[in-house]
Amino acid sequence: MNTFSGSVLTALNLITSFDPALWVVVTRSLAVSAMACLLAYGVGVALGAWLAVSRFAGRGAVLVGLNTLLALPSVVVGLVVYLLLSRTGPLGFLGWMFSFQAMVLAQFILVVPVVTALTRQVVEDVERQHGEQWASLGAGPWLRGLLLAWDERLALLMIGVTAFGRAISEVGAVMIVGGNIDGFTRVMTTAIALETSKGDLPLALGLGMVLLAVVLFLNALVAGLRRWGEARHARPAAADGLVGAQP
Repeated sequence: MNTFSGSVLTALNLITSFDPALWVVVTRSLAVSAMACLLAYGVGVALGAWLAVSRFAGRGAVLVGLNTLLALPSVVVGLVVYLLLSRTGPLGFLGWMFSFQAMVLAQFILVVPVVTALTRQVVEDVERQHGEQWASLGAGPWLRGLLLAWDERLALLMIGVTAFGRAISEVGAVMIVGGNIDGFTRVMTTAIALETSKGDLPLALGLGMVLLAVVLFLNALVAGLRRWGEARHARPAAADGLVGAQP
């Protein structure tokens, strides 16, 4: 049995036997990404919905900047958060450096632009169709944006799933601000990098398999939600066609 196949079998054994060293890291990764995405989702949906229906001077520049942040390198985010949370930084008094909160903050900054940009696009597309109706009823930009966002809640749910996938697969920022401390701030991506450098391939492979399984589940969930939404919209259309065909 070669090294690769042996490592794979050992990794599968670690997963199925619920090895504490592996599953503690997995649980922490899920907790950090879930917390960051919940916070980013609330801010991003509200801000994206407002940007979709608002018209103001400099809006084009704001959108260009927002789209630029979609490609923001995670190591740059980690560096900025590190400088903010360091002892001499403006947020140093919080004492969050190399902590759970620091990793949540870094992932929050990474995910907010994703949620905001995608929400803005979804709501703006709907606003072209139904925005004038809500405006005629006296709804202001904030209320109109939130109402239109609610109409597209399925699409926004898929955005949330996409954002979680972006967060949980991130490595650079959490490595810098979390420090990859065993038992405290070690997450799946940073643990895979560390265990590979140490030569502990079974544990690295086990974590990699779990991470791939999470990403696969998220992609399957997005595909399922998309198909469910298409089927839900198709049923009323088919029903209307049947009614119209009656004499």
